[in-house]
Amino acid sequence: MDADPEDIDNFNFDLANPTNPLPPRIFDRFYSLSSSEDEEDNAASSSTYHRRLDNMLQFLDRKLSTSSTSEHPLPIFSASGIFRPPIRGPVSHNRPPALEIRPHPLREHQVGRCLKCITCVDDGEELQLWAGSECGIRVWDLKNDIYGGSESDELEEEGTVRYRQSVSVSAATLCVLGDGSNRVVWSGHEDGRIVCWNMVNFSNKAHANVKRASSNRFEERFSWQAYRGPVLCIAVSSYGDIWSGSENGSLRIWPWESIEKALSMLVGDQHMTSLSIERSFVDLKAQARENILISSMFTSDVKFIISDPATTTNVWVASWEIFSLWDARTRNLLKVFNIDGHIQNLSLESSQENEARVKMGFNQKSQRPFSFFQRSRNAIFGAADAVVRAAVKGAFGDDNMRAEALASTIDGMIWVGCANGVIMQWDGDGNRKQHFQYHSSAVQCLITAGTRIWVGYLSGTVQVLDLSGDMLGQWVAHNSSILDFAVGAGYIFTLANHGGIRAWSITSPGALDGTLCVELEEKEFLYTRLESFKILVGTWNVAQGRASSDSLKIWLGSAASDVDIIVVGLQEVETGAGFLAMSAAKETMGLEGSSVGQWWLDMIGKMLDEGSLFTRIGSRQLAGLLISMWVRSNARQYVGDIDVAAVPCGLGRAIGNKGAVGLRVRVYDRVMCFVNCHFAAHLDAVTRRNEDFDHVYRTIVFTRQPSSTASAGISSTILLHTSSSMGGHPDEEKPELSQADLVVFLGDFNYRLDGISYDEARDFISQRCFNLLIERDQLIAQMRAGNVFQGMQEAIIRFPPTYKFERNVPGLSGYNSSEKKRIPAWCDRILYRDSCSTSSSSCSLGCPVVSTVLEYDASMDVTDSDHKPVRAIFNVEVARVDEAIRRQEFGDIIRSNRRIKYLLEEYGRTPNIILSTNNIILQNQDTSILRITNECKENAAVYQITCEGLTAIEDGISFDHRPRGCFGFPRWLQVNPASGIVEADGTAEIRIHHENYETLEEFVGGMPIDWWCEEDARDKEAMLLVKVSGNYILREGRYHRVRVRCSMIRKSNNLGHESIHQNLLHRSDLDLLSDSCDLIDNFTTSLDRPP
Repeated sequence: MDADPEDIDNFNFDLANPTNPLPPRIFDRFYSLSSSEDEEDNAASSSTYHRRLDNMLQFLDRKLSTSSTSEHPLPIFSASGIFRPPIRGPVSHNRPPALEIRPHPLREHQVGRCLKCITCVDDGEELQLWAGSECGIRVWDLKNDIYGGSESDELEEEGTVRYRQSVSVSAATLCVLGDGSNRVVWSGHEDGRIVCWNMVNFSNKAHANVKRASSNRFEERFSWQAYRGPVLCIAVSSYGDIWSGSENGSLRIWPWESIEKALSMLVGDQHMTSLSIERSFVDLKAQARENILISSMFTSDVKFIISDPATTTNVWVASWEIFSLWDARTRNLLKVFNIDGHIQNLSLESSQENEARVKMGFNQKSQRPFSFFQRSRNAIFGAADAVVRAAVKGAFGDDNMRAEALASTIDGMIWVGCANGVIMQWDGDGNRKQHFQYHSSAVQCLITAGTRIWVGYLSGTVQVLDLSGDMLGQWVAHNSSILDFAVGAGYIFTLANHGGIRAWSITSPGALDGTLCVELEEKEFLYTRLESFKILVGTWNVAQGRASSDSLKIWLGSAASDVDIIVVGLQEVETGAGFLAMSAAKETMGLEGSSVGQWWLDMIGKMLDEGSLFTRIGSRQLAGLLISMWVRSNARQYVGDIDVAAVPCGLGRAIGNKGAVGLRVRVYDRVMCFVNCHFAAHLDAVTRRNEDFDHVYRTIVFTRQPSSTASAGISSTILLHTSSSMGGHPDEEKPELSQADLVVFLGDFNYRLDGISYDEARDFISQRCFNLLIERDQLIAQMRAGNVFQGMQEAIIRFPPTYKFERNVPGLSGYNSSEKKRIPAWCDRILYRDSCSTSSSSCSLGCPVVSTVLEYDASMDVTDSDHKPVRAIFNVEVARVDEAIRRQEFGDIIRSNRRIKYLLEEYGRTPNIILSTNNIILQNQDTSILRITNECKENAAVYQITCEGLTAIEDGISFDHRPRGCFGFPRWLQVNPASGIVEADGTAEIRIHHENYETLEEFVGGMPIDWWCEEDARDKEAMLLVKVSGNYILREGRYHRVRVRCSMIRKSNNLGHESIHQNLLHRSDLDLLSDSCDLIDNFTTSLDRPP
């Protein structure tokens, strides 16, 4: 390729010098819709047209207005330091631009609907993305809707690409597999069923325009009960059989012959179809027992099954630590080995007997029980295998080397991803070649696309490798672990643990990414939406007391009528040595809360009219510390993903009399954290208070609420928590608070006044000279020095010190006048940090959260504690992405930008290849060589051979070829290798071999009832499809068809070895034919001509 080859190797954006030509003016394109477009497309885009206009008007309003709010914000004090906002922007320059197919949904909206797996299905006309969930199947039309908008209805999440939903299923979908040649998708479920679905007909306009009501949900084609336990994995072999795995080593094959019969039955015969296919399985585990094959693989759950596309005959079956290699044609077990490559013993009998029995494919049942010698040898072999496994674990660490992902590449290699981040390369015969480790996090999934391997990690990081294992690039794709990959439409789709789906260009990292970033940044104002709301934050050290309803109304009720979110933090809800010890013990068992804490929650909820006006969405208690959040009911749909945290700072950093509790929440897709703190007391404990803050800031980790886990019924997949969202080594991870868009610290920080006496402080307070007192405030001094709350802000204090008062004494005369004479101080504070790097920053995708303080005050009339409650009201502006508009702009850039079109043309260029023949004639056990020559002098060509159809020859006439499965080779035909790479100006040789095959007629309950039958004596013909593409699968590529005819003549007695015949028609004979299809039509009669 001659376009910026250096940019492909290094993921660097040249934003300063974009080489693409100037795009058309945005406003011209926006207001001039093409009249040649389809009416339906114009109608579908009408809503997005108005949203574009609204976004533009918001942008202009921000530029012209001098203030973002009609209310006057309070002046603030800002401290410099390390507590800086995270870097945000319309695009991230640390990763390629992505399409949001399904934006990160709120966890609370996904109860019982979590996505588990994805796959792409292409039948040549339709390209669809299928996702299996806990309640059914979702399907996206990638051909027409990938750059489209979303519809607002009861089933659609905001911003998600339009999709179709299946009827509800009885159990969660664990795996999905597409078969484009038959236009079906197979799904395996937790209840042991395998379900067949027809591809959705999106081309039908009636289906495209109808609202997605429950009555329009598509139904399954048929299903059957495959196991009593869950279906953990499914795959289609190169001969069209469906292989499936379950718990305890259960491995079954559903023959293509049964699948073909089921697919040919009428739609109304689902019951008969299910019965016919349910009994047809081949139970490989039962056959292994019958053949007295012993291996630990038959006791381990089958996690992965893949069919080797290069050899066509090999099927890999894997658990976490054991691999087995099977012959897809004979269904024989070839090899069992550990993840370390050590081959396991398979049989109790001698190796010669075992080899003969495996070659025959069956054994007679033992006529007598095992002898003592046999049983002893069985025990010895089993113990030896256990020792080997223990040694392997000891060398690599317990469970660290378990397999988490499996994938095959176009060159016939098998790649395995492990829980410790190691990536292994194996050849097709099960020999370990090499291993790599680029990341410490666990590998979750692997996928191959052309000559590249994509690796997804638990940390959310994606890596791209070449076929030799060298890393081409990496980035953080999601802030959650990556569950699955899919490839199609020129994109790699990533499914995150939180349910979001993103699409990444198959060329990333590459020169395309920088141009896309520049273009998307220029159009930011078109897809940016602004939201505004108010947050009431209150803190109160209640000193083990209980407040009256009047006090709560004074503190919170008077301000709650005009806010959308309320956050309340309490300190010293309950104390005492016995309570603190009990609280610490409960924390170790994952329990929290107390009856007094619940009383406070109930009282505040009653005052806020909880259940009607407000909804409590989360709370956390650590000893005497309590934090809780309420959201107004009409804003609830935009607030979710509630996580909680607790950090003890008391004795030994283990007791919760001092410490912090926190809540993390997503509001309009922006992360906000609220931390309620109680730091060390006493005038001279400044350093200890600073250390408490530093400990809380650096160690706080947010997780799901323990009390809501069981009741919510959310899947374990969603509950999985990882703090490695940065994608680096755990030691290099940034604190979680540093990644939030808004952080609010509230509580009793216990900072006092220095250099002033009790009487002097009282005099200044009576004269309301708060500015002079502020100059002696320890917290302000420490923030100026950069020792604590670095980079945070506080509104200017205009209320009296909130500590220390006599209970039930109103007014300023209530300051403590006992013998100790505690000097009044502003112990109770509320500090914050938003996304603004400067005070003049306006709300945008680069500064997505801008907050101003409208009120910062203390409720001096409340006398229920020795502290006064404090509250602050924030006006918060949030900039978020309108994903539907952004997708459309993304598509417009792809279609209109000249540089991008040129790069895609170069990336998608398919080298010219020449086949040595288009027609092959085979006799019994004949072998012919098909040669593929790459005429291109610069780029390699990638090829894959599949069987497009099969037919029988009667009276010299071939009928229509019946379609097969995903690969669908007949059992009498071997193609090796069926996929590979033809180097530039090189030639690849493919072995086309005929094999005598005696078919198993019938299987009932996993075992054959009519053992061996003679092969069909009629001549047969298979239509092979050779697909050729470049290194990137951006287009359909070029297709060449090869007709293979098997002539069933009697084998000669003197034919002792298979021979390679030149019974093929060379390209020199075909000069007059311009296309492979023309060749096939013209040679139909010539092949039937007698010699």
